[in-house]
Amino acid sequence: MKRALQTAEAPGATAFINARLIDPESGRDEPGGLLVTGSTIADLGSHLRRNAPQGAEVVDCHGHVLCPGIVDMQVFTGDPGQEHRETLKTASFAAAAGGVTTIICMPDTEPVIDQVALVDYVQRRARERAIVHVHIMAAVTRGLKGEEMAELGLLQRAGAIAFTNGKSSIANARVMRNALLYARDFDALLVHHTEDPHLSSGSAMNSSEMSTRLGLPGVHTFAEVIMVERDVRLVEMTRGRYHAATISCRDSLDVVRRAKSKKLPVTCGVSINHLTLNENDIGPYRTFFKLRPPLRSEDDRAALVRGLADGDIDIIVSSHDPQDADVKRRPFAEAADGAIGLETLVPAALRLFHSGEVGLVPLLRAMTINPAKLLGLPTGRLAKGAPADLALIDLNTPWVVDREQMRARSKNSPFDEQKVQGRVLRTMVDGRTVYQYGVTDRY
Repeated sequence: MKRALQTAEAPGATAFINARLIDPESGRDEPGGLLVTGSTIADLGSHLRRNAPQGAEVVDCHGHVLCPGIVDMQVFTGDPGQEHRETLKTASFAAAAGGVTTIICMPDTEPVIDQVALVDYVQRRARERAIVHVHIMAAVTRGLKGEEMAELGLLQRAGAIAFTNGKSSIANARVMRNALLYARDFDALLVHHTEDPHLSSGSAMNSSEMSTRLGLPGVHTFAEVIMVERDVRLVEMTRGRYHAATISCRDSLDVVRRAKSKKLPVTCGVSINHLTLNENDIGPYRTFFKLRPPLRSEDDRAALVRGLADGDIDIIVSSHDPQDADVKRRPFAEAADGAIGLETLVPAALRLFHSGEVGLVPLLRAMTINPAKLLGLPTGRLAKGAPADLALIDLNTPWVVDREQMRARSKNSPFDEQKVQGRVLRTMVDGRTVYQYGVTDRY
């Protein structure tokens, strides 16, 4: 490590020098340094590239990217009720190793998070056990059944950051309309899984020539498009804030584009799996690639990547959905949907950068400041006074994903045994290092 020049005193502070600073909010992309004091960013810029205040711990970034910590807007855990799949503690360890400093937990637990007491329970458990920020999306309907609305106002006051029906779509248009109206009165965000449950029932993958060859029941992209179109019409009627959780095809993106052109309060997200994988990856019935929504055609994947590059897609999520071996080691049609993704979100996303399909700043924007702004969080940016939630990323180091080395409790990674390029070297949450590559995790 090169010796840093010493300037003003800052005992107890951490100085990152010789970094490539990237702040997606301002568009900053320059060599420089950053000073952390307590839990906040005290200073940053090119003047700190080689200078560190006296008494500060010095971290030489060796030219690697220093950016805001990742905000993952869709994380499923098994806590409470199915801790054998994942706990808040193990999910937070996996997040820290992946540069994710904030996770948003879905309400698909046992019991469903649809009551104030359960929101309080998860928040308390997260404070005690998690090493990253944990926020909760509460259920928009009781039991995620899509029939009766939960007490959205009370849940919001208890700390729910948004509302969703998890992996279940609300088929009843009247219930969805009422939910949008009610959420609007609280300026709450409604996040929806867009898949018609009647058209998708019994399906195992995308409906295509590939599904025919594999002899698997498929679901057409129209099952998603119909739901997105319906929801957008309801948003036009109610003006409620709406986010399509994980679209997966070109036609859905077109619907979102039209909604945005009308200035409707509509945003959309996409799973990193649907940006980097397609239905051909299923190959010889590999159940780690069985997802919901299913992997689509290469044409749909490419259209989503272009939509991300153009700014039409707002958010990238890991869609971290741990499933244990008992429900994954089954015939493909019978296996559970879902894949883990917290630890591979960044290296998988960097595939799009290395291939030249998406610039680094737009890519990081969809994983940092965009979800932070959508959810009203103060993180996701590099600025004086902002929370010191940071990720130090080596863009170029190649490595092979090994599920046995992952910190997640379940090991169902679609990137297992794949070569990736780029690795998170350090993760800081509220000014505290919670992960450092090659060093025992500190928490």
